[in-house]
Amino acid sequence: MKHTLACLLLLALSAAAFAQTTAPSKSAASAPKAATAPAKDAAAKGPAQKAGDKAPPKSKAQSASRADIKSTASSMAAGIAAADAALTPGELAIAERVHVGTLPCELGTVVTIAADPKSPGHFDVTAKGARYRMLPVATSTGAIRLEDQRAGAVWLQLGNKSMLMNQKLGQRLADECQSPAQVALAQTLKTNPAPNLLETAPAAASPVRASPVPAAAGVVYPTGPTPPMAK
Repeated sequence: MKHTLACLLLLALSAAAFAQTTAPSKSAASAPKAATAPAKDAAAKGPAQKAGDKAPPKSKAQSASRADIKSTASSMAAGIAAADAALTPGELAIAERVHVGTLPCELGTVVTIAADPKSPGHFDVTAKGARYRMLPVATSTGAIRLEDQRAGAVWLQLGNKSMLMNQKLGQRLADECQSPAQVALAQTLKTNPAPNLLETAPAAASPVRASPVPAAAGVVYPTGPTPPMAK
């Protein structure tokens, strides 16, 4: 510890001595510098102006190359976005069957579905203050399905009702949503319910067979030709 303090004192003393020796030289050198400042400024202006005359062609070339790079990048980005937005014929066929408009749902919820005229097959779905950009997705069950993969929202349209879900949150945002066509189908199903495929059909009645008449006791029935009756 003492050795460390001694080193620190020596460093402090040497720094003070160095400052005292350099202070006069700095004050003395400040005057010539002030005197020569205009000359240096004049000398600096000359080369700066010459360099300024040559700088514009370089800056123009650099700006042109940067503009070309930006234009190429924007064109590539537009091409990628157009490829992502393009739908298959099957997806466009699904989009034609989507019910658009304002659909009332249970608990007073309302879902609005609007087709984008500029992008066929794209839909804007609005519910509870949230807006989703949805595209059709093919399903194995035949149900109409729209998805917003970024938000995790799914619109599922069945024959008699539709529902809006959020897969990321695991919540059902709206249920029992019905368009006029779905309301009509629901009424038809109430009056004429579809057969339940899980129920077993009643067994067909087997044909009734006539039971043989038992022979009377002590009676012998002839097996051969009947003999002539006696006169």
